[in-house]
Amino acid sequence: MKILIACEESQVVTKAFRDKGHEAYSCDIIPCSGGYTEWHYQRDVKEVSKYSWGIKDVHKWHWDMIISFPPCTDICVSGARWFPEKIADGRQQKAIDFFMWFANHPCTKVAIENPVGIMSRIYRKPDQIIQPWQFGEDASKKTCLWLKGLPKLEPTNIIIKDRYSNQTASGQNKLGPSDERAKLRSKTYQGIADAMANQWS
Repeated sequence: MKILIACEESQVVTKAFRDKGHEAYSCDIIPCSGGYTEWHYQRDVKEVSKYSWGIKDVHKWHWDMIISFPPCTDICVSGARWFPEKIADGRQQKAIDFFMWFANHPCTKVAIENPVGIMSRIYRKPDQIIQPWQFGEDASKKTCLWLKGLPKLEPTNIIIKDRYSNQTASGQNKLGPSDERAKLRSKTYQGIADAMANQWS
């Protein structure tokens, strides 16, 4: 399959699908940190999805599956105290519109990943909420999945602990302040990436 991993610079999910033999590509407006620039489109994701919107270049831009990780900063509940400001200056509506661009995409297999946020009210409730500890990761981080044409992920290796080594509502809580913090916090756990590649392909 030809698979677009949208809004992913880490290439964790991209590489998981590549390991299964699929033609997967990451796409983000920033350079990739995964080491495979030949698998990365550094551009607006809408530019590499033109086929599905009826524009030319059919072979190059056709995707069998799109897995997207749209930015959550302006729509996740952990940032609710800043919502009035983000509503006033248009940031929240911009984030909603971008999320909905994936939700309305005509590709037959689409997954949208985001933390708990306002899209459960504005769009619809997610098809499932997963945790890293269901996929062999010593971490707690609620992650919502909205799915079209794809099955719910089945847990692969459940870890039960009183307290996980990485346990906060937002996850990746051991990272100190830095320019890379947001990027690192949004990185997909390997266990979840492997489950996506194994179960969705």
